[in-house]
Amino acid sequence: MSKSFKKVLVSLLVSAAVLSLAGCGSSGSSTTTSSAKISGEINGGGSTSVQKVIDAAGSEFSALNPDVKFTYSGTGSSDGIKGATAGTYSFGCASRDLKAEEKANLTELVFAYDGIAVVVNPANTVSNLTKDQIAKIYMGEITNWSEVGGADAPIVVVSREDGSGTRSATEELIGFAEKLKPDATIKEGNGNVQTTIAGNQNSIGYVSLTFVDKTVKAVDVDGVKATVDNVKNKSYAISRPFLALYDKSKVDDATLAFLDFLMTDDGQAIVQKEGAITV
Repeated sequence: MSKSFKKVLVSLLVSAAVLSLAGCGSSGSSTTTSSAKISGEINGGGSTSVQKVIDAAGSEFSALNPDVKFTYSGTGSSDGIKGATAGTYSFGCASRDLKAEEKANLTELVFAYDGIAVVVNPANTVSNLTKDQIAKIYMGEITNWSEVGGADAPIVVVSREDGSGTRSATEELIGFAEKLKPDATIKEGNGNVQTTIAGNQNSIGYVSLTFVDKTVKAVDVDGVKATVDNVKNKSYAISRPFLALYDKSKVDDATLAFLDFLMTDDGQAIVQKEGAITV
């Protein structure tokens, strides 16, 4: 038998073996690499600041996993923490750091960062305030826009409800915790604050950066603009984390899969698209 014939024969035998293995692989379920099907009901709740991000991420996750029913209720950070602790929510969200007594058995996932914008009506000529001026406005020590370079008009102070993560973070970062003026207008949710400021030329409020649009004007704080870049480079002082919270002993696989999705490239792209800051 010639060497060339032996080479051809060996080649034919190898090819036959490869084809045989391929056939075996295609015939049974033992070779499948597809992931387990995700199904179930995910009901999150908590901070309204994160709602645009969570709603968009939940919508995309449900589209990728049609057997998942996803809902999120914007009820405030404190409620999100309580719901995650009790297990009444699949996961909770907070837009502030947790207090020591709130941590309990909760696992904290930082999925984004956010800046808090101090906003006025677009007709207001004031474009910059110091942290000290903002604090004094919210404590009632500065009561007229003329005191900070604006028109001679009373300042209408708009704040958030008790339990709001945005309120807690703002009060701590600006420096008026537990000192809010008694007659401040209280609104629940970023959207309601935004609408109130848009409708009153003399008002001032604060909202998540994700709620700043053409209906309100974000003022500079200590000469620094409220932008994503300035939050990232830490030059803008009023910023906080966005947290997803869950109890490991109560969380289900579908919820964990959603939280994993939040941290993927696709999930973080949604974070950025919705105006928050990626991790």
